[in-house]
Amino acid sequence: MASISALGVGSGLDLNGLLDQLRSAERQKLQPIVTQKNQEQAKISAFGRLQSALDKFQSAVAKLNDAALFSSLSTSVRGEGITATASDGASAGRYEVEVVNTARAGSLATLGVASSSAPLVGAGGGSLTLEVGGQALDPIALDENASLADIRDAINAQSDSGVRASIINDGSAEGYRLVLSSTETGEAAAVTGLNFTNAPTLQADETSRVAGRDAELKINNITISSASNRVEGAIQGITLDIEAATPGQVSTVVVEQDSEALKEAVQGFVSAYNEMKSTVGRMTNVTGDAATAGELVGDRAVRTIESRLSRDLGALVEGGDFRMFSDFGISLRPNGRLDLDEAKLDSAIANNSQALADFFSGADKASGMAGRLDATLGQILGNDGLIKSSIQGSETRMKNLDSRFERMEQTIERTIERYRRQFGQLDSMIASMNATSAYLGQQFDMLAQMNAPRKK
Repeated sequence: MASISALGVGSGLDLNGLLDQLRSAERQKLQPIVTQKNQEQAKISAFGRLQSALDKFQSAVAKLNDAALFSSLSTSVRGEGITATASDGASAGRYEVEVVNTARAGSLATLGVASSSAPLVGAGGGSLTLEVGGQALDPIALDENASLADIRDAINAQSDSGVRASIINDGSAEGYRLVLSSTETGEAAAVTGLNFTNAPTLQADETSRVAGRDAELKINNITISSASNRVEGAIQGITLDIEAATPGQVSTVVVEQDSEALKEAVQGFVSAYNEMKSTVGRMTNVTGDAATAGELVGDRAVRTIESRLSRDLGALVEGGDFRMFSDFGISLRPNGRLDLDEAKLDSAIANNSQALADFFSGADKASGMAGRLDATLGQILGNDGLIKSSIQGSETRMKNLDSRFERMEQTIERTIERYRRQFGQLDSMIASMNATSAYLGQQFDMLAQMNAPRKK
């Protein structure tokens, strides 16, 4: 039997087309696996979004589990020329502050010389002794033939002297002056004198002296002095920054509980919880249509998470004036989300912030509502928690589905190859039958011609 080089050549049938149809039909067996893989991938993505929402809620819970939040203070200044910042050691109060003088850095210039680059120091070199706050510093060695610029550089090389040097030109014939400025404000840091050895042309110009000055202010009519315009320690836990002095102007520094920060923390808690509930709602939405339904409809892990959080939110907190959320303005709506009565919360913050502290942060980080929720969220979000185990379960199922898919593909290819061999045999058989039929037809035609009567 003659071999067939391509399917259909011998029979004239579209065997390749038929083989493609059979392959497509066989590959339909893969579709359920693909569908299951897509479902598992959708679950992994959904659990990832749920984890992000729970992380955000946990961060909001952590803020309310910090006892410092309920005792934090804010400062405000009524007036101009001064700002105030409170630290942990501050106490609530009102302070009348009058800035008499701001602190100022001192400076002193030399008399002018004709050039900043011409030699001023004699042969053998010289020295310069600076006096700061009335105390002489160690002499600064000057090179032989050092210029005004060289002297400036030698001073600036002394990083710990508290003095910086620069050169200005007043525009006169001998207008180049060496200016020495204190790096810090205050009387004790001021440049009070300079003495050159072997540089006779350089002398201090006393008329250029700018005296260093301490800041002076009155706090509740008590006089305070400070070498810096940043005044720390005059009011315990409060840092004052003096910007300007206006004679007779009194500013009021008010230190009070930071009610806005506390309110924002509670608002953030409610918002984060409702956002998490919205995320869960979308993922568990039942529509009756698999294509539009949520990715986690009927998922046991999600039901467990919601149950645990609802249990914690509904449980009483003992030991304080506030035992449940409704005591200070948070209520549970029928759709499972939280509702905040801001007026009631404002009243609680203003009149009983300690009760809020007891409710949320408790005596320690584990005993209040925030500690309880944080413990539950830690179990849910931990390495062995529901979220991670659910994601790992879907990833394992996807690996198993990949293996099933690969095995099914191999089975399909073996089936198609079997069909190909059978079609090849069929093609050869039909080709042989067609050849036999053609041969017999020829023989019958010849017999018919031989038996036909001859014409006379």
